[in-house]
Amino acid sequence: MSEQVLGRVAGYERHFNALFEEYFDTLGAALDVPAFSRFTPDCLGLLRDISLRGGKRLRVVLVNEAARLVTDAPVEGLDAAALSVELLHISGLIHDDLIDDGPVRRGGPSTYYAYREAFPDRPRTAVGLTVLAGDLALALSLRVLLAANAPTAVRQAMVEVQTRAAADTFMGQIMDVERDFMPAPGADVLHSVADYKAARYSILAPIQLGLLAAGEQPGRFEKELREYARLAGISETMRDDYLDLFGDPDRLGKATGTDIRDGKRSYTVDALLATVDGAERRTVEAAFGDATCPAETIAAIREIGEGRGVADRLRDDMRRYARMASAVASEWRPRWREDAVAFFELLPVWSVERDK
Repeated sequence: MSEQVLGRVAGYERHFNALFEEYFDTLGAALDVPAFSRFTPDCLGLLRDISLRGGKRLRVVLVNEAARLVTDAPVEGLDAAALSVELLHISGLIHDDLIDDGPVRRGGPSTYYAYREAFPDRPRTAVGLTVLAGDLALALSLRVLLAANAPTAVRQAMVEVQTRAAADTFMGQIMDVERDFMPAPGADVLHSVADYKAARYSILAPIQLGLLAAGEQPGRFEKELREYARLAGISETMRDDYLDLFGDPDRLGKATGTDIRDGKRSYTVDALLATVDGAERRTVEAAFGDATCPAETIAAIREIGEGRGVADRLRDDMRRYARMASAVASEWRPRWREDAVAFFELLPVWSVERDK
């Protein structure tokens, strides 16, 4: 990425972080919360905490850059769109951590584990409040669009985009669970999970929202926008799965081998099991789903994967899908602004090559 583009991205992040903090500062007063309720403010506090704790804000960047495809003038409704995509993301993170029994999120306790600590003797209460926190984040993501500073038709179209994105994401989460019951899910299943669970809400919906805010009709370009999002989402998911075994823990800020310990049929695990046999396969299978699997075993599996060429093939595949996504974006030039098209053309390749 050029310094100019990186500066623009940093500007989006600064603006949004201040916007997000202001949003949560005023949220309690904006909601009709009964005076007796203690659990509701606690829930809002947990939503604020996980929301402001960090994150790459890539969806926010996509919203703004999608609007720049049409115009570089200020656009009404972008702030609401950015809030909506991040709140939907928070909803997914909360539910993911519950499904995966994840204790940590963004360097702090997950919402689920925060509730577990608050209700150590009431596990069902902790589960229920976690589900409700994720549901509330989803409702808020739609609520901010209904109040957006945009024409009524644009607000309605934005809500439709996010409603579809949420439904697709939930179906993707269901398929993600189902995938782990398959002995060998294969590429088609893995691609579908990546598309539904990640690409449609993280890439497609932000682009559609940015275009709508800028006065464009994304429905006219539905097929190519979906294809771009699908290819970029597959590439990004492959990268995440690759880093989970072959990444540098110091750069990632977390231990590797989580998918193997959790018994997840990721791209990396699927590729490993399709390649190894004999004693190597027994090593992988013995570790798969073993939450107590030691770091030494994960290191041995990593060495097996590198020796068998699995790491190289995964890198080649993620780069191939990134290039395919870039090729789709390159076809947008006759229609939309050159520098914004160049951003979407470069983004998939940059995403798979970044350090963490």
